[in-house]
Amino acid sequence: MSEGRNPGALKVTDTTFRDAHQSLLATRWRTEDMLPIASEMDKVGFWSLEVWGGATFDVATRFLHEDPWGRVRALKGLIPNTPLQMLLRGQNLVGYRHYPDDVVRAFVLHAAEVGIDIFRVFDALNDERNLEAAFAAIREAGRHIQGALCYSLTGKRLGGPVFNIDYYVNKALTLQKMGANSLCIKDMAGLIAPQDAYDLVRALKEALRIPICLHTHYTSGMASMSYLKAIEAGVDMVDTALAPLALRTSQPAIEPLLMTLQGTERDPGLDLHQLLLLGQFLESVASKYKEFQDDTRISVIDPGVLEHQIPGGMISNLMAQLKEAEAVDRLEEVYAELPRVRAELGYPPLVTPTSQIVGIQAVQNILFGRYKMVSAQVKDYVYGLYGCAPAPIDPEVQKAVLKGYERGEEPITCRPGDILPPELSQAQDATNGLARDMGDVLIYALYPTTGLSFLRRKYELETPPPAKLAPSEALPAVARARIQPMSSSASPRAPGRRAFIVYVEGHPYQVEVEPIGLPRPGGAVPVSISPAPAIGRPHAPTQEEAAIVAPMPGIVVEYLVKEGDSVKIGDIVVVLEAMKMENSLPSPIDGVMEAIHFKPGAQVMKGAVLATITPAQE
Repeated sequence: MSEGRNPGALKVTDTTFRDAHQSLLATRWRTEDMLPIASEMDKVGFWSLEVWGGATFDVATRFLHEDPWGRVRALKGLIPNTPLQMLLRGQNLVGYRHYPDDVVRAFVLHAAEVGIDIFRVFDALNDERNLEAAFAAIREAGRHIQGALCYSLTGKRLGGPVFNIDYYVNKALTLQKMGANSLCIKDMAGLIAPQDAYDLVRALKEALRIPICLHTHYTSGMASMSYLKAIEAGVDMVDTALAPLALRTSQPAIEPLLMTLQGTERDPGLDLHQLLLLGQFLESVASKYKEFQDDTRISVIDPGVLEHQIPGGMISNLMAQLKEAEAVDRLEEVYAELPRVRAELGYPPLVTPTSQIVGIQAVQNILFGRYKMVSAQVKDYVYGLYGCAPAPIDPEVQKAVLKGYERGEEPITCRPGDILPPELSQAQDATNGLARDMGDVLIYALYPTTGLSFLRRKYELETPPPAKLAPSEALPAVARARIQPMSSSASPRAPGRRAFIVYVEGHPYQVEVEPIGLPRPGGAVPVSISPAPAIGRPHAPTQEEAAIVAPMPGIVVEYLVKEGDSVKIGDIVVVLEAMKMENSLPSPIDGVMEAIHFKPGAQVMKGAVLATITPAQE
């Protein structure tokens, strides 16, 4: 935090290292591209830097093959003066289900130990009971609790029977009473209109004694206007991002906001020149992440969000999931189905994990028929394991979803954490001999399937961390570097040749690929690269066998039967994790398990035959 600033100055949290690239680049920004500017970010004067939480933990282990705890340690070593902030999903932590209290406590204490100073904690349903364990652990660690409320609407503006000013003020008072040091209004979809921002902030300022932060996204195009009205109403803090990773579905850019407030009593007092140099660096590495950028639209805003209310991160997830399912052409159908599913499920705010729960159910309804395939997470949600929905769940949907549910068909009404048995000791036993510290144990506890695979890779293929750059020298050298676009090179590219960036053990290399048979200048010898064999089509069932087929790409979590077991129609045979949800696949017939074709943890393609069943003899 900068010293000597006007006491009425607006405080700014920078989201570049977390929410900005989660919203725009599918969370794929690698640690090695953060470290060169980390110490320079520390000099700007931000109130805090949001560097972790949300999807960064899962993506690091699932896709980047990076230790998520190592990112925080590395950044903390280069950012000693600015508090590091994370987004924590209450009892969900950084996963997609509720975890027991012992796991919540261990996660928070370890996060504080590696360098997190401020915990922004929210519950997707705004059920404050799901924040109790996290709040207690943060107090124990002596860190700042920023309680967050998810901003949502039932119509197009604030008001109505569910989400209105009284709703948010009463919830905010509850969080203050629970010990929150500050409050954040978390508008994850960019829905807050300028006048609604003014009215809500003014009401909260009158009711609360703790500072108030407004977080929004630029998706609808209203964000900067809403910030100005919130500032007029007295908001204490806002979230912004550096310009190259701002706007679109990210946060407003800090640079124009800084100039707008310059010379006023709310002037944040940040260093514009330093911000511009940091922006130059981001531009210099942008080509490495081009494949994750949405180039399907000309417009930088999506006014359609005012109707479908889908957050930017959720949109990118839906696109990725539909691509995996080879059904991108059905996106508009999914958009139409989403509001219907959300209403049937009691109007949960569309934020992780409920955005995934609602979004994936909408996708599955379109692909397989309404509620014909229901993930374990949707069943848990309807049962009450995620807390109390803001509005009643449709009784017919509840009945259909909970039919045959192993926990029972009548939803619970208690705090979900009260019925979850401890899991930390079990996770320690499961990782005995592999985990080297509590961070490793927690990776497994949060993601038993993908987490275990990550830990095995981590210690079988462990490589030294990237060398640290001298902080004072890193920015000028890198920010002014001119990086040639992938479409050009020092020498002309042969016809048909294409360029790619390939990561080998975390390090990027630019390579050029050309089809075999094209003319090559200088008589270069062609190199034949055989494509990798297709994953997951090991068996074609005979006419006498029935097959259980993967309805979409995913990871085999477990088989609930063995070869030779008898099964009845509807018995669950295999659990497939797809689109971050667990899906139970039943037997289509009465019969005997003929063959199981994969091991738990295997990645499979859409259409892969997971198991075959011989029909029962009549």
